Amino acid sequence: MTLENDDQLEKLKAIGVIVRKAIDAMEQAIEPGMTTAELDEIGAAVLESHGARSAPQLAYDFPSATCISVNDEVAHGIAGPRVLQDGDMINIDVSAEKDSLFADTGRSSIVGKGTPELEELCAATKATLRKAIYAARAGVRVNQIGRVVEREARKHGYNTIRELSGHGVGASIHEEPNIPNYNDPNAREKLHRGHVIAIEPFLTKGIGEIFEMDDGWTLKSTDGAIAAQYEHTVVITKGAPLIIT
Repeated sequence: MTLENDDQLEKLKAIGVIVRKAIDAMEQAIEPGMTTAELDEIGAAVLESHGARSAPQLAYDFPSATCISVNDEVAHGIAGPRVLQDGDMINIDVSAEKDSLFADTGRSSIVGKGTPELEELCAATKATLRKAIYAARAGVRVNQIGRVVEREARKHGYNTIRELSGHGVGASIHEEPNIPNYNDPNAREKLHRGHVIAIEPFLTKGIGEIFEMDDGWTLKSTDGAIAAQYEHTVVITKGAPLIIT
C-alpha cells in the first residue's frame, strides 16, 4: 500500500498503536505454567477493546487471534493448551485491522530465565531489524534490505530463514512487495515514499530450513533449531522510515 493522504496515515498509526498495546500486554503476562491459549486471550481482549479485528482470523480464518510459536516452532503457531515452560523461546506475532487498515508486529522473548545463547539470539535479531529498518528508504530496492539482514545475521554467527520474509501491508495483511531476508538478485522492486511495509528478519543457529506441520499452519525448523523474529510495520520516507508499531 502507498499512503495517499494524512487521514490514512493517522488511521494507520492508530492500528499500529493497538497492535503494539496487544503485544505489550501479552509479553508482560508471559510466565511459566500458563498456556498459549491464555496468552492469546489477552491479546484478543486488547484488540476487541479498541475495536480492532485479528488480521489472521479476518484474512485466513486462522484458529487463534494471534500467532504464538514456541521453541522450534518458527512461525504461525496456533494458540492452544500448550503449557509454557521456564526457558522456552516464544514468538508472538500480532496483526490486526481497524478502519480498513492493517498493521503487523512481532517479537521473540524467553519464558522465565533463558540461556545466554537464547538471549544472544534475541539481541542479534533485534539489532538486525534495526539495521534493516534504517536501510529502508525511498529509492532502495527491496533486495538491499535482504542484503542488510543477511550481512548482520552472518556477522553475529546466524543464518536467516529464507522461506520467510517481510511484505507489503496496509490495505491488507499481506501485499506486494515481498521483502526477502537475504540478498535475492530478483527482488529489484524499488521502495517509494509512502510505501507501507513490514520488515521481519528471522535468525537461527540452525540451517534455516522449515516445514509445515500437519495442522496446516505451524512452521517448524527441519533440524529442531530455535529461531527468533522481530517485526515492525514502517512507512517509507526519503529519510529514516516512520515506525508504525
